[in-house]
Amino acid sequence: MDVIYFAGGCFWGMEHFFQQVHGVVGTETGFANGREDLPEPTYEQVYTDSTGYAETVKVEYDEAEVSLEFLVRLFFRAIDPLSLNKQGEDEGTRYRTGVYYISEEQKQVIESIFADEIEKYSQPIQVELLPLKNYYPADEYHQNYLNKHPDGYCHLPLELFRWAKEQRDMTT
Repeated sequence: MDVIYFAGGCFWGMEHFFQQVHGVVGTETGFANGREDLPEPTYEQVYTDSTGYAETVKVEYDEAEVSLEFLVRLFFRAIDPLSLNKQGEDEGTRYRTGVYYISEEQKQVIESIFADEIEKYSQPIQVELLPLKNYYPADEYHQNYLNKHPDGYCHLPLELFRWAKEQRDMTT
């Protein structure tokens, strides 16, 4: 299994989005790339926007079934890459967008996709591309939230979940 980390606004919706993707074998909501002097932040701390952490989804995937390239391209379909610290109605630095990699090999793949995305817009994209500095799981309440609460708030449209479920990676 391989792992990549996506920050795409509220982590409830991003987690549910990636759970629909064929080849994704596990997801976990958490907080990434925040202040190193604040290990294991709580949701309440991150919510203040003073910790530097972003709501993030850890995505475990089977590379025999789905490629990193495909996952990153799907990620860009689920976010507004021009929006700084805001996705849908959610605002604040904790809702910033980013892809956090754990190896140089991942970085090279992701950089290529970022280059493609940059070409699509006349203004700069607002998506971080950084190594994973730190990551801490959110509490159980936030894990699989939309599976436990199907009518819960989500900034992503329901059609996007159906669309993600129908997609198949043709690059593997």
